[in-house]
Amino acid sequence: MKHRNGSHPRRRSRILTMGAAIIAAAAITGGVILYNRSADPVGPLPVHLPADAGSYLGVYAPGAPASYDGVTAFTGAIGTRPDVVMYYSGWFEPFQTGFAAKVAENGAVPLVQIDPEGKGVTVAAIAAGKFDGYLSAYAEAVRAYRHPVILSFGHEMNGSWSPWGYQHTSPVAFVAAWRHIVRLFRALGAQNVTWLWTVNIVNDTPHGRIPPPAPWWPGSSYVTWVGIDGYYLRSSWQFAPLFGPTISEVRTLTSAPILIAETGATPAAGQPGKITDVFAGIHAYGLLGFVWFDSTNSVGQAFGINGPDALAAFRKGAGSYTRPRS
Repeated sequence: MKHRNGSHPRRRSRILTMGAAIIAAAAITGGVILYNRSADPVGPLPVHLPADAGSYLGVYAPGAPASYDGVTAFTGAIGTRPDVVMYYSGWFEPFQTGFAAKVAENGAVPLVQIDPEGKGVTVAAIAAGKFDGYLSAYAEAVRAYRHPVILSFGHEMNGSWSPWGYQHTSPVAFVAAWRHIVRLFRALGAQNVTWLWTVNIVNDTPHGRIPPPAPWWPGSSYVTWVGIDGYYLRSSWQFAPLFGPTISEVRTLTSAPILIAETGATPAAGQPGKITDVFAGIHAYGLLGFVWFDSTNSVGQAFGINGPDALAAFRKGAGSYTRPRS
């Protein structure tokens, strides 16, 4: 993933278990795993997450989903349990039920960024149903989890650094794949999913302009929340000029709640002030909250909370948040 201004690349280690390999084989052949309603546990299934403004404080921590240690360390540092815990999932990787259960035990919701990448994987093939076996198994695992899950597919598609994104895959194909996935999950009864359509901030980079996300919009009936990714890389950057134009573009498409789905600030950008700024921006724009990327990206930019002043800013900001109401 190439570096881009205002956001950042990251590489995650992939954990492919024997179960994932079996799922992959089914997916490649296009086999659909049928939904067995009789195997479900008894009880109502949660459907909607609350959408109160200024109520979600999330994190991506190193090691997730193989380990919860990074999330535990982040929690101890800021003195507040996160409401959202994010991890990245390559195509063919199963839903990480054990990690998700740990997230739920700690009062949070898992957010999974599913990346359609890998040998033979194309967005057009997904839309055509060639990977319905994999998707069906994933949907059944999510439904069996029986807690809320936030799912995002092909995040930052308006950027040019991913094979599913701008200049590599047509927006028409992306929209078709998004709708196909949502329909399949709904058909299999996975109603505990909050669908997060995640875009990159609209801005200029050394590699060209990141365009407005409208061509990739799948429609209001297929999206629950909107996610926006953007990072503070310079001391002069502030929330309004960094995120405001993209928020305005999104508001021409939908009134759905908005979550800053990835953000962070480098120490060189003045991390304590940027932490204060992102909390203030969430309140000013009436957004759901944000997910802090508490790690280092593939080009060596460090976004982990650095120093006592940054920690104090995070603790103070977290104290201004309401907690999500179930």
